[in-house]
Amino acid sequence: MSKDRLDNPQTSPNAIDIDQFRETLNSGLEDKLQTLRQMHWQKPSLQVAGRLVRMVGMTLEVVGTYAAIGSRCQIFNGNEPPVEAEVVGFHNDRLYLMAIGSIHGLAPNAKVVPVEGGIKVGVGPALLGRVVDGSAKPLDGKGPIKVERYVSLSGKKINPLSRRPISEPLDVGIKAINALLTLGQGQRVGLMAGTGVGKSVLLGMMTRFTNADVVVVGLVGERGREVNDFVRNNLGEEGLKRSVVVATPADDPPLMRLHGAMLATSIAEYFRDQGKNVLLLMDSLTRFAQAQREIALAVGEPPASKGYPPSVFAKLPQLVERAGNGSTGGGSITAIYTVLAEGDDQSDPVVDSARGVLDGHIVLSREVADSGRYPAIDIESSVSRVMVEIVSDDQIAMARRFKQLYSAYQQNQDLIHVGAYRRGSDTLIDESIDKQEALNGFLAQAIKEQYPFEHSLNALKRALG
Repeated sequence: MSKDRLDNPQTSPNAIDIDQFRETLNSGLEDKLQTLRQMHWQKPSLQVAGRLVRMVGMTLEVVGTYAAIGSRCQIFNGNEPPVEAEVVGFHNDRLYLMAIGSIHGLAPNAKVVPVEGGIKVGVGPALLGRVVDGSAKPLDGKGPIKVERYVSLSGKKINPLSRRPISEPLDVGIKAINALLTLGQGQRVGLMAGTGVGKSVLLGMMTRFTNADVVVVGLVGERGREVNDFVRNNLGEEGLKRSVVVATPADDPPLMRLHGAMLATSIAEYFRDQGKNVLLLMDSLTRFAQAQREIALAVGEPPASKGYPPSVFAKLPQLVERAGNGSTGGGSITAIYTVLAEGDDQSDPVVDSARGVLDGHIVLSREVADSGRYPAIDIESSVSRVMVEIVSDDQIAMARRFKQLYSAYQQNQDLIHVGAYRRGSDTLIDESIDKQEALNGFLAQAIKEQYPFEHSLNALKRALG
């Protein structure tokens, strides 16, 4: 090689630009290093499959795999579609699963594969006007639902000190409730009664008459016919446009019924976070408690009070506390839960527990229903704990006077009916006798009759004379 080529490498046809070579080498190394960094932080997607070894009742026992409480698993059984299940307990090396769907056809040693991530459901504005099941799958045959984002079924906890206080009354269109048991935006109320005294009818009236941006209805553990009737008759075509219905009938597995109540609350939370005033109606809280009782007893939890395990009374406040007002400037969830008093027993464990965690309760009386007066509200046993903070002193005085007159007649009606009471013995009883017809007329209301808030107060003034 000549001295000129050694001194000036660029003159050679095979010469290499050293700076360009270094730049190319560094660029390739940087790309490879970035790829290695990503691979380092990525978790290996290893799936350790287990197998189904035992099934007792609704509980599926699995060995050979690992999954956390509340996570999902898929059970593969030959060529059949996989069965979705949730981990509800464990003991030593065994997982206890509860199927979300049907378990028909499952065989011993079926393959069980954990699914990454917790149970999340899709929410979005497209839910309005739709009827879905506990997995947010449509039941109305209107096609798939466009999802905006996915949220957890268990919701998110709100700091109680950051909640906006209840300061505005809510017009539910029922004069007895508006005037005597005023509800506030963000309040949580129980509608307590035995079977067949008009809970669902009263709930339907509130659905149609209440002035809310969005109505979320959770039909948990009810008869399939009632679900259809509620959607067609109580909501109707116009009411359904601003509503979302979550239906998990009585023939659904207990886990699906549990998810139905949680899903309805998650949907209400989504709209509340959008700044909407939401009315959440759940029928019923008792079916939610019964579903949790079935699950808890199946995994071996001991019964405590009338067959209800302790976890039931832990689940109730966890569900109820998710409703209410959001932070300042946000929306609200006014929740009304029906509570079934088995055998009309107001000391039923679920009734008693619900009464303690709610902001008021409206009791429906079988005696009043049998007398032909609807809605069959027992004014003496009902209370709204926020009423004194959101209405005027004049309304408080009128409501107190109404209850005094009504109670005076109820407590002495046996003496009055047999003629043992002498007029003039007690001025309060005398006045209650004179106004009894007006008081009962005020409490009665037709199914399709709506009373706005101001009309309800005027009706109360007329009843009191």
